[in-house]
Amino acid sequence: MSVVSSFQNIFKIEELKRRIFFTFSLLAVYRIGAHIPTPGIDGEQLSQFLNDRGGALMGFFDMFSGGALSRVTIFALGIMPYISASIILQLLTVVVPAIGKLAKEGEEGKKKIMKYTRYGTILISVIQSFGISVGLESMQGGAFIQSPGWGFRLLTVITLTSGTAFIMWLGEQITERGIGNGISLIIFAGIVARLPQALISTYQLLKAGELSIFLLLFIMALAVIVIGAIIYFERGQRKVPVQYAKRVVGRKVYGGQSTHIPLKVNTSGVIPPIFASSIIMFPASVASFIAVPWVQSMANQLSPGNALYTILFVGMIIFFCYFYTAIVFNPVDVADNLKKHGGFIPGIRPGKNTSEYLYRVLSRLTFVGAAYLSVVCVLPTFLIQEFNVPFYFGGTSLLIVVGVALDTVSQVESHLLTRSYDGLLRKGRVRGRR
Repeated sequence: MSVVSSFQNIFKIEELKRRIFFTFSLLAVYRIGAHIPTPGIDGEQLSQFLNDRGGALMGFFDMFSGGALSRVTIFALGIMPYISASIILQLLTVVVPAIGKLAKEGEEGKKKIMKYTRYGTILISVIQSFGISVGLESMQGGAFIQSPGWGFRLLTVITLTSGTAFIMWLGEQITERGIGNGISLIIFAGIVARLPQALISTYQLLKAGELSIFLLLFIMALAVIVIGAIIYFERGQRKVPVQYAKRVVGRKVYGGQSTHIPLKVNTSGVIPPIFASSIIMFPASVASFIAVPWVQSMANQLSPGNALYTILFVGMIIFFCYFYTAIVFNPVDVADNLKKHGGFIPGIRPGKNTSEYLYRVLSRLTFVGAAYLSVVCVLPTFLIQEFNVPFYFGGTSLLIVVGVALDTVSQVESHLLTRSYDGLLRKGRVRGRR
């Protein structure tokens, strides 16, 4: 009953109820747009052809677009151009001093970086949509399009680029006026929307005798274990104890209390697998449309389940784990702030020694987090492909779904607690990934 009453409390807070309704409304708009076909394309025949030809690669792409790519709808590019632009801007904050300075200028700097990210999203969308239009003209002699030529190419570029820009706007509106992170929720909605069809396909195979009940139970048990591991690691943290020295000001004594610095096992959340996927997807998607044998072979090698893909994917996950953690947590700044306010870690000298200690602890935690992300993202996908399950819903999907759900529940619970209501879980507050 406590959980039921906690959900009832959500509807007692007018602002929270309005935010949740706004979020669901915009996600519904996104799902409707994912079924609007791009003008000049025979969507049904093309979808069948791409699914037969694309295999795991097409399924992996469709995971991020909610099935819009295989149908080549107005949202075919999904939110991936925005994610790619974000990757480029974050890398440039380290490489280019001027952009790195902007990142440290507070809210104004963030607004400028966001503006550059939007411009980059449009540029990447134009390039990718033009490549798709040219690729469609070359596939089966242009059998899937009505009027080949520059008119079709221009219309496709405008349509797909506008679709991505609209999705980007939806995500920003959800983040600002809704609940949760808008971009993450859009990816979440695309993944969850494919689950009913996956269940139907599985039932049909089970009914036809092509899938045994024991194999199905094994996959379900594996999914439960992976979800449990994700929740465990996403909520796991290392508490570094901090002691504040007592200060006497006049007749009053200040300080002397003990606290801790929470260092999460997975500080970067789902960012590394999403970033790694987007980087691998771009050359693989371009190569899949080029009718050259060695290029097609390379595209197949960059498909999920192949050795080259696995090596690149795991390597990029590890890189982005350390890269993103270094961006969001600076041990030197934390050590300086502790020293400035009279705080210290027991047994560690303030200043440089403290920063080195925090860096060492954070590096070890990040290694554990990177290993956990790599296993979760690669192992279930490998096992599912080995057993020929006819849908792509592997570790990356589960990681995104569970991680985004934890973040969203965390924000809902924060609204409840700030208004003196019980959280969704009475025994302990749900911690988000950031």
